[in-house]
Amino acid sequence: MPLAFSLDHKCEDATMRNHFDFIVAAANLRASVYGVKGCTDEEYFRDVLKTVIVPDFSPQEGVKIAANDAEAKENDHSGAGGMDDVDAEYDKLLGSLPKPSELVGFKLNPVDFDKDIDDHMLFVTACSNLRALNYSIPTEDTHRSRAIAGRIIPAIATTTALVTGLVCLELYKIVGTARKDLKLDAYKNGFVNLAIPFMTLSEPTSPASTKAMLKGKEWNWTAWDSLDMDMGDITLREFVDHFEKEYNLEVSMLSQGVSILFSFFANKKKVEERMKMKMSDVVRSVSKKEFPPNQLFIILELIANDMNTDEEVEIPYVKFRFR
Repeated sequence: MPLAFSLDHKCEDATMRNHFDFIVAAANLRASVYGVKGCTDEEYFRDVLKTVIVPDFSPQEGVKIAANDAEAKENDHSGAGGMDDVDAEYDKLLGSLPKPSELVGFKLNPVDFDKDIDDHMLFVTACSNLRALNYSIPTEDTHRSRAIAGRIIPAIATTTALVTGLVCLELYKIVGTARKDLKLDAYKNGFVNLAIPFMTLSEPTSPASTKAMLKGKEWNWTAWDSLDMDMGDITLREFVDHFEKEYNLEVSMLSQGVSILFSFFANKKKVEERMKMKMSDVVRSVSKKEFPPNQLFIILELIANDMNTDEEVEIPYVKFRFR
């Protein structure tokens, strides 16, 4: 059953505004991919949608849709929709892509589905409900859709208590043995299935490590490591100089979240202006956001090259204390 678009439409079963929800959720997810701040203001969407012109659908000429196996074989032999068409379409798409040199500094942020993020579930709920309305299938609200998407099974009190106990045992090892340097084999992973019943403990595997050469020494760091800086709210120039003097690294790009604070290809005048600014001011200027009053650290990621070999050196994120 075809649907007529209406921002005010509500489905009968779940009383969800699926048309409006789809527009808002899809727009915000696409904005997050490009690092653009989203918006949920209904009046804004109503004003923008008034200016959107949807082109009329017109069937493509020369396309024959097979209604049975015999017609499908005939299309294959005649070349309609065959491999030649696919190759031509591939070449056309490949030729329309910009060159890598034109995309320097351009960054896309992948969106990984998480049922606990409301924007994600709003999009999934709106899509599934609109599809259900096409086929006169009962719709569901966001809460029920979240349970379906995550295959959530209500927790049993005994299982929750058992898992909590196992977590606390590992916590005691950390807080109760602060003066001891515990090895990895001192900790345990637990696997429990009370339906069988089955329970086993195993040693956790060590995190993957990355090798880096700093100050002429080899350093194998993991995702748990960071470079901590407690030098106060220094300027961007002092920050870059610190890596040159302390680690013999030339910083070619510096970012905070989706915001690029410094890069070798940026406008020279703008770079010079930022070099004189405090690190916190640079972040505020680029991100257009204020820091919460209780925030003490800024998490920074950078790309740096060895000043002697000019080879890129992989290093962990920088935990910069500015207060």
